Amino acid sequence: MKILLGVDGTDTSLHALEQTVKRAKEAGDDVTVGIVTRDSDRSVAGTRSDVDEIIESSEIDVTVQHLDGDPGSQLVELAESEDFDKLVIGGGKRSPMGKIQIGSLAEFILLNSRITVSLIR
Repeated sequence: MKILLGVDGTDTSLHALEQTVKRAKEAGDDVTVGIVTRDSDRSVAGTRSDVDEIIESSEIDVTVQHLDGDPGSQLVELAESEDFDKLVIGGGKRSPMGKIQIGSLAEFILLNSRITVSLIR
């Protein structure tokens, strides 16, 4: 399976990366990480460093790309233009009432992607 994973440097996206490479190692999946920038204090270099550290510890080959522009649009466009089987993103938490709450990036991707999306919490 050909998987695109969106990472924006948040803890949830890095957790999604850890889970995805773990599964990919077991399943033999092909993983590409798309690093996106958002309005945050996190630098691209810092995010790349964290991504590289997780990938090195996973002992599998992972392609890493930096995507400029609107994060949601860039991830959806890349996933569809390069025929990925699945787009994976981190995010979501439970409200006090037990309902899932997702951020604007995850919502955009879920509403606009034509391929399968997995949301890792």
